[in-house]
Amino acid sequence: MTTKRDYYEILGVQKDASKEEIKKVYRKLAMKHHPDVSKDTDAEEKFKEISEAYAVLSDEKKRAQYDRYGHAGIDGMYSEEDIFRGANFEDIFKNFGFGGGGFEDIFSSFFGHGFGGRPQRPRGEDLEYNMKITLKEAAFGTERDIEAHVFDTCPKCKGNKSEKGHDPEKCPQCNGTGQMKIVQRTPFGAFTTVSTCPKCKGHGTIVTHPCKDCRGQGRVRTKKKINIKIPEGVDDGFTLRLRGEGNRIPNGDPGDLYVGIYVEEDDVFTREGNTIYLEKKISFPEAAMGTNITVPTLEGEAEIKIPAGTQSHTLFKLKGKGIKGVNSWRRGDQLVRVIIKVPDKLSKKQKKLLEEWED
Repeated sequence: MTTKRDYYEILGVQKDASKEEIKKVYRKLAMKHHPDVSKDTDAEEKFKEISEAYAVLSDEKKRAQYDRYGHAGIDGMYSEEDIFRGANFEDIFKNFGFGGGGFEDIFSSFFGHGFGGRPQRPRGEDLEYNMKITLKEAAFGTERDIEAHVFDTCPKCKGNKSEKGHDPEKCPQCNGTGQMKIVQRTPFGAFTTVSTCPKCKGHGTIVTHPCKDCRGQGRVRTKKKINIKIPEGVDDGFTLRLRGEGNRIPNGDPGDLYVGIYVEEDDVFTREGNTIYLEKKISFPEAAMGTNITVPTLEGEAEIKIPAGTQSHTLFKLKGKGIKGVNSWRRGDQLVRVIIKVPDKLSKKQKKLLEEWED
């Protein structure tokens, strides 16, 4: 399996680089690697790589997701076209003067369509679902089955929308294509704008005898069982994208299901990134003379040696006992903070001993 390079490394910028700095660097690299300019055999692939890095890092939401979860946070939420959607490449390339359509042509090779975007098949609505999990489930991953109410194909008309014996008729306005095309010629080339046909609403057909079960919608609301696999290392606020598990529409693609992960507070551990913290109380004699203590971990128990003279709030590290990142093979650590217990009440003998020790 090919490992993707880090987006910041691809552009050669620091992680705290500003949007303007990222834009400036990208313009320079694009001028160098654009296939109309570069003679390298892999110029197109390099151009796509730097363009993908720019598309993510120039978008605040995508960049935040990438900074937190790496490529797993991008690949799990966005398709290839979603990654590029929203990035303002036209502003960058408008003064480049590339021949033959320039940027539009190269993106045609990426997705098989022009910069203006290819006609999209109708698509069902996306759904959202929020799920609470425990810290241990977040650390090691888990699997859940949920029941979601979704729109699915009508079992009576099979998505045809019409009563038996009455097929939908071809839309006369778009001639059955479901789309209206307008070609605009600009100094940068011809751009085709595709819009949904207002008469048939993109379906290409008009229903004259609606199905009584779905009322001509071609779909009905139903309950669906969906299996959700949560990867290890997810943190609070992580979003999983389950492609094709959203609402369905006739003659179109299904929407997606977005699962928001919320990690419940743990009674024992506190998490910061991939590091977990634990507080353990010890007595004054144990801190003064040293001892061995047993502490809980996510996988069981572990022993820590407390040296003589340990001060309160000292941190001890259990290497590799924390949480593995979603996009990493390395596990974080567990830090144990020892707190020295101070007795609420002392007997006369204890007070006398402490006074003698103080002297």
